[in-house]
Amino acid sequence: MRNLFRLITHGAAFAAGLALGIYILPILTAAPAPDAAMLEEKASRALYSVELTRELRGSDFLHWGEGMISVTPQEIVHEGKLAPGPDYKLYLTKEFVDHEDAFKPIKSEAVLIGDVKSFSGFLLEVPEGVDVAEYTTVVVWCEAFGEFITAGQYK
Repeated sequence: MRNLFRLITHGAAFAAGLALGIYILPILTAAPAPDAAMLEEKASRALYSVELTRELRGSDFLHWGEGMISVTPQEIVHEGKLAPGPDYKLYLTKEFVDHEDAFKPIKSEAVLIGDVKSFSGFLLEVPEGVDVAEYTTVVVWCEAFGEFITAGQYK
């Protein structure tokens, strides 16, 4: 009986430590956020912008984004906060999605903009040959866990 109790308590402690490590490691290894004044200056040249909200169907206490996304032909700027996590990617889609069950079927048609490495604002260059006017929505996606983080329809 004592061995079973130890197995359960040690297993629970191990699982809690592993989950905490998965959550905290991206925070500890995150790149520093770009300068707020620089983000603001870049955002002022945007053709499109959209406010991110935590009120999306796919958002919860671990998967969310807030703030403003500004889109220029050359750059995408985020001024705000994202829930920390590993392996975030920014995609553009031609239709609005608000949950992973809506994004997964169209992911192959989405265009990958780049890796999101900061949770307090980011600046990503739009890859050569991508016309942001052909898309309507930005999506932040956790590639490692296949989780929707946030999205905003800019057009």
